Amino acid sequence: MYNHRKLSLLVFLLLPVLAFAQVKPSTSFRIVPLGVLGGADESNLSAYMLAPKGSNNYICLDAGTIHSGIEKAVANRAFSIPAEQVLKRYIKGYFISHAHLDHVAGLIINSPEDSTKNIYGLKSTLETIKTHYFTWESWANFADDGGTPQLKKYHYKPLGPGTETAIENTDMQVQVFPLSHANLTSTAILVRSQDSYVLYLGDTGADEIEKSQNLRNLWVAIAPLVKAGKLKATMIEVSFPNEQPEKSLFGHLTPRLLMNEMGELSKLSGTTLKRLKVVVIHLKPPHNSIIKIKEELKEGNKLQLNLIYPQQGKALEF
Repeated sequence: MYNHRKLSLLVFLLLPVLAFAQVKPSTSFRIVPLGVLGGADESNLSAYMLAPKGSNNYICLDAGTIHSGIEKAVANRAFSIPAEQVLKRYIKGYFISHAHLDHVAGLIINSPEDSTKNIYGLKSTLETIKTHYFTWESWANFADDGGTPQLKKYHYKPLGPGTETAIENTDMQVQVFPLSHANLTSTAILVRSQDSYVLYLGDTGADEIEKSQNLRNLWVAIAPLVKAGKLKATMIEVSFPNEQPEKSLFGHLTPRLLMNEMGELSKLSGTTLKRLKVVVIHLKPPHNSIIKIKEELKEGNKLQLNLIYPQQGKALEF
């Protein structure tokens, strides 16, 4: 009888642990960086393939470098199929934050070898691609709008802020938010898979420098996700060290400005942000500048963010 009671008590105590262990974790994401830097090295410019973990239906967040990044990803065994098949079969669509060359060059150059898919973005971004890149004066019109003849490989899908849109040929949804990037509008892209999210920011300046409320509006929108633990990662740029003069930021962040913005997000979400995964992207060469940026981020990380520095071709999971 004693042993039976002891066993019953042990089972009673273990029930909460066993129940917790049986709860399936929420959907997570796999990110394969095709390019991570902010300039000078044309073989390593902003582009990130993103899919729910276990799926090969990726979207590409920006497209500065495509071919070189896929080749490195295959070499690092991030993919088990040939590089040309990754381009044609795995990338289901492109999300372009803004139309600067370091965010679209890979898409343009690789268009002859690509398969049919959508290009998503703000109307202003897509208009620049249509009138400046996919023209017969600059390249060839691989899209189904613009100058003739239209080769109809790509279809432009304009997105409006505040509306969640299903991403074709994937199980993901997306919302977009405008960002201030000096003299043009960039984009933040919030991707959802089931009840999990990843936030990707194209190039952006800080509100205090840009005289804008765009980042604050974004933080207000995602604050509930941060508080609920549904935001798996935030991908955000830091282009220059703190010594960069404000007049020479050209719509970019420094370590100090990033931490100020993260402080604002912490206040709005009512959480400490401790261990929030922040993927730092778009660092600008030279190498000594990148080293200084990382040192300043480490020193200024009072919020204890989990700072992650992606490497080209090496997959990340969140």
